Amino acid sequence: MAESDVYSSDQVRHKLARDLPAWELADGRLCRTFRTADFRTALMLTNAIGHVAEQAWHHPDIQLGWGSVTVSLVSHDADGITDRDFELAARIDRFVDWQPPADSALTGTPDNDRWRYLVHD
Repeated sequence: MAESDVYSSDQVRHKLARDLPAWELADGRLCRTFRTADFRTALMLTNAIGHVAEQAWHHPDIQLGWGSVTVSLVSHDADGITDRDFELAARIDRFVDWQPPADSALTGTPDNDRWRYLVHD
């Protein structure tokens, strides 16, 4: 599809099932809710997603709450979901879900409620 071609609802659902299973189609938008440990983490995550979106020059709606951040994407200028939305959703996933590999010198956040800030499904 061309960058500005709008996907049908069936095409969106198929592409989400195949490529972005943590996202859903809701009210004509790609949506994902990230669960966090607290408000501070939700705010930090919102800022990180904002950075990625600004770099991409494609801006989602972001709802910040205590313990959650909900991102929704739609291409307003195309009046629907386009490749830009799928690409930014995938980029956000890679950024947010990144964990150090097992052979890394980086250990990652300890699996302990005291230190955990993102809740991974």
